[in-house]
Amino acid sequence: MSTTQNKRVAFVTGGSRGIGEAIVQRLAADSMHVVAVARNGEKLAGLVAGLTAAGHSVEALALDVGDGMALAAGVEQIIETHGRLDVLVNNAGITRDGLFMRMEDKDFDDVININLRAAFVACRAAARSMIRAKWGRIINIASVSGIIGNAGQVNYSASKAGLIGMTKSIARELAGKQVTANCVAPGFTTTDMTDVLPPQIKEKVQEMIPLRRFGTPAEVAHVVSFLAGDAAGYITGQVIAVDGGMSM
Repeated sequence: MSTTQNKRVAFVTGGSRGIGEAIVQRLAADSMHVVAVARNGEKLAGLVAGLTAAGHSVEALALDVGDGMALAAGVEQIIETHGRLDVLVNNAGITRDGLFMRMEDKDFDDVININLRAAFVACRAAARSMIRAKWGRIINIASVSGIIGNAGQVNYSASKAGLIGMTKSIARELAGKQVTANCVAPGFTTTDMTDVLPPQIKEKVQEMIPLRRFGTPAEVAHVVSFLAGDAAGYITGQVIAVDGGMSM
């Protein structure tokens, strides 16, 4: 029996660190019950413990989104437990960077599987509940790389461009049921991935960004929070870039 009562339920993949962690924190602060999903159960447990101690409603679900059957079962488990799933945020993603002429098939396939196919599986599993409720928010975390491309990221850019196209198609199919689907496309954001970049690379990248700085996970989470709420009910099939102006 669910103890979430009338809270909206959000399912966030890749929720243990970086942008995903910030999204979990923000939606929890929005008074939703948030299911934080990631492979690392230990990190999830620490995140959930901290948010629960602060009075928020959060639970952990440890699974590998690359396992489609496990992911679909996880979504169905949450719907069965809580009787609803209102917000889906597909944030989980990986990179396997390299020049495309040298890229191994496995590096391409792995990125497509996690970044695109897993999002498809989660959307399909979650949509049934949203359609029944005639209310739902699907928010897919794309990337500026999926809009403008990026050298050395053919696989990643393809997965994020595919995510954008998929989201627009889902938006058209579900609009009649009052279920929206949108993409948030972050640019260079301060996370574990960018922290390891050498200072000279960071400076060069910042010169490419009109606002001359990296974004923060919280800035991405604010946009997700808006799209997940009632105020965004007339917005669907859109890509909102949070990239400091890179893609304009």
